[in-house]
Amino acid sequence: MKQEELIVERYELALTRIKEIPGESICGEAYREYFSQMAEFVTMMDQALSLVESGTLFQMTMEELREHNRLLYADILPEHYGESYANPEYAVNRLNESIGRMLSFLYGELRSMIPSAYEKNRTFMTIRMELLLEVYQSFVCAAEEGKEPDAEALRQILYWYVSDYYEAEFEEKSETLLDADRDFARRLIMESDLTDLRYLYYFGEYITENELGTAAHLNSLSMENIQKIADTYTEGYRIGFEVTGKDISIKETVAIRYFLGFERVIRQAVQNFDRIGLQSAFYRAGANIFQGRNVNKNGYCGANPNKQYDYDHKEDWALFLDGALAGRRLEAVRNVFERHKELAALYGGPAVVESFGEEPFAPATKSAVCRFSEKQQKLAVENAGQISALQNEYIKGEEHSFTIIAFPVPQIGPRYKEIFDDVVRINTLDYLLYRDIQQIIIDELDKGLTVEVKGQGENRTDLKVQLHRLEDPAKQTNFENCVADVNIPVGEVFTSPRLTGTEGVLHVTRVFLSGLEYRDLCLTFEDGFVRDYSCNNFSSEEENRKYIKDNLLFHHDGLPLGEFAIGTNTTAYRIARKYGIEAKLPILIAEKTGPHFALGDTCYSHEEEVKSFNPDGKEIVAKENEVSILRDTDVSKAYFQCHTDITIPYDELGELSVLTASGERRVIIQNGQFVLPGCEELNRALAE
Repeated sequence: MKQEELIVERYELALTRIKEIPGESICGEAYREYFSQMAEFVTMMDQALSLVESGTLFQMTMEELREHNRLLYADILPEHYGESYANPEYAVNRLNESIGRMLSFLYGELRSMIPSAYEKNRTFMTIRMELLLEVYQSFVCAAEEGKEPDAEALRQILYWYVSDYYEAEFEEKSETLLDADRDFARRLIMESDLTDLRYLYYFGEYITENELGTAAHLNSLSMENIQKIADTYTEGYRIGFEVTGKDISIKETVAIRYFLGFERVIRQAVQNFDRIGLQSAFYRAGANIFQGRNVNKNGYCGANPNKQYDYDHKEDWALFLDGALAGRRLEAVRNVFERHKELAALYGGPAVVESFGEEPFAPATKSAVCRFSEKQQKLAVENAGQISALQNEYIKGEEHSFTIIAFPVPQIGPRYKEIFDDVVRINTLDYLLYRDIQQIIIDELDKGLTVEVKGQGENRTDLKVQLHRLEDPAKQTNFENCVADVNIPVGEVFTSPRLTGTEGVLHVTRVFLSGLEYRDLCLTFEDGFVRDYSCNNFSSEEENRKYIKDNLLFHHDGLPLGEFAIGTNTTAYRIARKYGIEAKLPILIAEKTGPHFALGDTCYSHEEEVKSFNPDGKEIVAKENEVSILRDTDVSKAYFQCHTDITIPYDELGELSVLTASGERRVIIQNGQFVLPGCEELNRALAE
């Protein structure tokens, strides 16, 4: 029997059995309700698959598509989440602590059948249906024996599900990243009538007025404007290779990540990439344990139906992570990359379109969610480092590049169209003007040994950042002159500082990082590492510290200062203040609106040996620190697999100055204004 026929048979057998569950009353009442709901959800997934396979989906009206889309995601929408088994808190209250968590996890895995149904992937649907049946049968057996379900037996079922299917799932994710022939999204983008907004519902993602409104607005723009936006995006990618001396001609694929609604721009970008010899691959943002559920989406996606749902499940690995499973993950990653090493070698890196403007998210903490033990935290960090190092063997950091650009969505407010136009203007500013002004700042910084940064008003920042010593100042520089290639828009100079002697306090009154809000964030540095930290998000110090460690330090005891930069895009700062959208800016733009500091790896992670030069011809030599240099002796200690920028806005900045070898203090910014001669143009936007 052919593999495809076998999957169809398994699918039909599993579906037939699942449809019988609601009519059975073997389990206790609480469990009976849970499994009946799971069976109803699987049945709905089968109906969705039938709509796609029969072509009925593409004949439905806009109203029918909207209602069908709402039904797929209704159970986890905020208004229903409080009484959903996808909510660990509800599941634990209805069932019990250990079993409730695991059954909530199981529902999350079933929910990942939605994209599989739209992609007609019966294999991954069948895997999850069979998992449900295996779990259900264990409850049936317990009930027949007059026993309560065995929590450890249930955990073992889930454990082996993850262990057995990790490689297949990772291969699926890798192929959609590396192989442009996996063209589900590309066909929809390139072949749909983009003036008929029904196409948005064909992706199998949650669709809101943001996606519909974005697509409608882009349809209203002239082809000239669409081409301008697409050219900025794709040229940034190409120039990223050029300025770092990397050979783009040896690459054949680029992975496009974006939010639905931007298809008109993406279609033009695909054509642009085709012209320079790059085929566009599209991979979907993760929706299951294998790909990762995260508030900050990585891949193409629609709206997030409920960020709290993703936040609640972000540590589901705690249910089963142990040394054996960590080893299995590493083995699976190596096997997949070895099978696809030719594709990996041709991969050029991601080209990302971010969106912003949604209401900021401040998560609630819940005792019922899965949380890593201290031992698991260390294991997770170690495993992530091993996987990252392994990936770099096949997708070499010194050979690939990226680009990122961001645009607002309609939820940003009633002046959306004006804001969109202003953001396009920010993204296409005169890079020559900024290049020359930033060179003045760099020349001043290169005279120094230490940069001092102090806040003003409620900002308590008082930080000393140590710079590398230049052996040949006539030919070398510490700072990169960033002129809108990989990081669009233009507007920053940055370096990898020395850690030894970097010390003090970094404080921001309010900041949003990776989609999460931090209030009154305070980080204390000693020899370049975060040694103490606090915020005021929650009522208890313990909750605040855990929030920072989990989401900002990523379970590390401390992180180094991987980057120090000065943002120079005062136009972006002024526009943010003009519309009152400071809290909604993505870090991509926010980092250009003041000095910023990145926790984690340097900007040159895995690319330390690649020579790069500023427009003035000087080589950028500050590419590593006392941690990253360990890559030559113990690579597991050299990288942290994270890089998070924290910006002090100009109005919270009292002074930024550089101390020279002779002890002279040269002030660059004072009371939120650039005071270094030659930088006066930057203050025009601030004055406005």
